[in-house]
Amino acid sequence: MGKYQDLAKEIVKYVGGKENISSLTHCVTRLRFRLKDESKADDETLKNMDGVVTVMKSGGQYQVVIGNHVPDVYADVLSVAGISEDAELAPAKGNIFNRLIDILSGCFQPFLGALAAAGMVKGLNALFIFLGFYEQTSGTYIMLNGIGDSIFYFMPVILGYTAAKKFKLNPMVGIVIGAALVYPTVQGPALQSGFEAANQGAAAPLSLLGLPAYESFLGIPWVGASYTSSVIPVIFIIAFAGQVQKFAKKIVPTVVQTFVVPFMVLLIALPIGFLAIGPIVSLLTEWLSAGFQALMDFSPALYGGVLGFFWQVLVIFGLHWSIIPLAIMQLAQNGSSQMLVGVFGASFAQTAVVLAMYFKFKDKKMKALCMPAFISGIFGVTEPAIYGITLPKKTPFIYSMIGGSLSGVYLMMSGTTGYTMGGLGIFGVVNFISGSDASGMYNAFIGIAIAATIGFTLTFLLWKDTEEVVPEKKESKIKEIVKTPIQGGIASLSEAKDQAFAKGALGRGILIYPEKGEVVAPFDGTVMTLFPSKHAIGLVSESGLELLIHVGLDTVQLQGKHFESFVKQGDKVKQGDVLLRFDINAIESEGYSVETPVIITNSADYLDIVENQSKIVTNGDELITALT
Repeated sequence: MGKYQDLAKEIVKYVGGKENISSLTHCVTRLRFRLKDESKADDETLKNMDGVVTVMKSGGQYQVVIGNHVPDVYADVLSVAGISEDAELAPAKGNIFNRLIDILSGCFQPFLGALAAAGMVKGLNALFIFLGFYEQTSGTYIMLNGIGDSIFYFMPVILGYTAAKKFKLNPMVGIVIGAALVYPTVQGPALQSGFEAANQGAAAPLSLLGLPAYESFLGIPWVGASYTSSVIPVIFIIAFAGQVQKFAKKIVPTVVQTFVVPFMVLLIALPIGFLAIGPIVSLLTEWLSAGFQALMDFSPALYGGVLGFFWQVLVIFGLHWSIIPLAIMQLAQNGSSQMLVGVFGASFAQTAVVLAMYFKFKDKKMKALCMPAFISGIFGVTEPAIYGITLPKKTPFIYSMIGGSLSGVYLMMSGTTGYTMGGLGIFGVVNFISGSDASGMYNAFIGIAIAATIGFTLTFLLWKDTEEVVPEKKESKIKEIVKTPIQGGIASLSEAKDQAFAKGALGRGILIYPEKGEVVAPFDGTVMTLFPSKHAIGLVSESGLELLIHVGLDTVQLQGKHFESFVKQGDKVKQGDVLLRFDINAIESEGYSVETPVIITNSADYLDIVENQSKIVTNGDELITALT
């Protein structure tokens, strides 16, 4: 495990435990959970956790915003939760729109890093051509162009894999479907030229949906489309193939499923994909792209202004995934796209607002947050700025939206066009270079200047930090007593066999070696959590102290055996009430230790935690004193 294992354990715990996680992915800054029951996640605890920026819920995903180091946290969460990185992604629940957004984001997120990297290679290649470092006919250009273009050209193959995981299809079959879609002789131009060569340029004899068909399959018109670099058709074909596989597994004997099921999937899904799904989806996506293009043609300024204004809001809720695939499709098919040009300045407006707030904040802690968020924003990662600084203050966030909007108006009116999807933030300026024409890059710099100037100026002149600086807490004599919940011997928590407890990852407390298998309430309060296995119970006192009593090590594996509970989650309890009983001898005979950590999980809320220094305690003795 990596250096974020303690944070990972806390995250897994407060999303409802590993048993509540259906699947997990991540993007640039967020862990994206699919939870079985979102109500089991503790939103407020996660939001206030060190290392977590905030929590968002959108598109059926429970999103824990981490920051730039999310890949490292993701790896540790996978390890803690016992999730394979190749695990199939759970389908989203909710309305059709949420499911569509979830499908698109789930298909694209796994390779966004590679997509950005390839785009950066193309952008640098364009920059080097513009600077005259080499010619387009040189081997250097050809190699770099191949590296940058490959992910776009073979997009159906990559999406075949990611979509297969999304729709619970064998990923290798998904790759084969994607590869079949880019096979040279089945592309529309190849079919057309083959027909015309054989028939001396005659018109297509067949048609479907008003489209020409130059070949037929078993007498059915086959409309030839070009699927290299396409985006949407493969996702729909994979979705259909997933249903075919589900059906095939029901009727094919288990002993031959390994090869017969893929055989059936390919033989059914691909012909239907080529004959019906592909042409229909291609036609619909062309209409949708034409609609966006018509809006741009009607008023580039309106399009850029509206999209630039709302872009950060769309990103917050994950709704930007309804637009990004269309931009990728346009870029892959046409070599250029204006669909996302209007949003380029939005992140710089956000970043400039944070810089202005740095000069206006009275609170030194908030000032300290600004500079890391500013630096991160320069490189296009604005989640720390949004969730940690501007959004909680509301008005500065609106100022950033205004800056993004006016930048979008300029970029669209100037005719700026994107030629690749490369790096985020400042690295994105090379996206607008075409051959020897760098005017788009110059426009991008102007767009950055507009967004940053407006965002900074509005915030610096109009926003005031009206919140008073809260003085640091001074030590007081107010204390809360935790009485002994289990009779037995006690020791320092650092002596616990479980290192998570020993190192204080879950909070400060004490270790009990039970002599009597009974847990009683250590104070008046409420049962906050009762694990189904009954081995652990969480309580909160009337004054807000949160206590975890964890009976034994790995006793969760007993699944409630040898444990009996007398309360349920949400019950009010009085000090001394019996909460649990457990059979010490039976638990130890099965090879488990009954050493019991008693931990104040919100230890950070207290100035000091003082543990009982005796060797043995009985019910009612003062076990822990928390000073506030």
